Amino acid sequence: MTTWMLTGGAGYIGAHVLRALQASGREVVVLDDLSTGVAAKVPDGVPLLRANVGDRMTVGAALRDFDVTGVVHLAAKKAVGESVEQPEFYYRENVDGMLSLLEAMADAGTSALVYSSSAAVYGNPSEEFVSENAPLIPESPYGQTKVIGEWMTRNSAVNRDLSWTALRYFNVAGAASPELGDTSVFNLIPMVFRALAEDRRPQVFGDDYPTPDGSCIRDYIHVADLADAHVAAAAACVSGPGSARPTTSVGGRECPSSKS
Repeated sequence: MTTWMLTGGAGYIGAHVLRALQASGREVVVLDDLSTGVAAKVPDGVPLLRANVGDRMTVGAALRDFDVTGVVHLAAKKAVGESVEQPEFYYRENVDGMLSLLEAMADAGTSALVYSSSAAVYGNPSEEFVSENAPLIPESPYGQTKVIGEWMTRNSAVNRDLSWTALRYFNVAGAASPELGDTSVFNLIPMVFRALAEDRRPQVFGDDYPTPDGSCIRDYIHVADLADAHVAAAAACVSGPGSARPTTSVGGRECPSSKS
């Protein structure tokens, strides 16, 4: 039985990945600073280390103490608009955090990494269907940090025994159970339901897109399917030597942020 460290495991997506990893027979240790995560989403019996992924000493000690086989790295800041307003904060959290994680993994000899990237790395592609070979032209500091994270991981894998996969995906929706639902103030679907619960009409901005009603089209993946994809990626990372290619789980375009 293998043990995986799950960074950001107390978050919306992380809580689903945690349960999918457990269902696959893997042991899990969660590392989360709880800046957006909720400790109650981590089941009893699962070690929860309250620390930022940039805390190299704590991460490294946990990798060794729990004899971690690999890391599923979800911990990051992800609001596009916020990244434009606070680019330095996003580079510190997402890029410096990735650097500390890779260094801790190298020190501990942890040789497998599943990186939760983003389809924001593609920017606004001209193709209707986006493949993993599409040019990486991010349009926000958030997207840029995700591209840099992939570059850093690829470069790290050149010099040591690191097998890795990056999953690029757009909007995530749904819940495996009510208590695991998305409560983010930034995501469209929670914002719509919040408005309806308050007897308000949801507002979706944008009326000049080439669609029947002028509103944009968004691609969604169910969070349970995404969790399963992370487990499949984890299995692929330990099934053979060498570094895995970056993988696109869902492609498409994302429209400007909507508000309720």
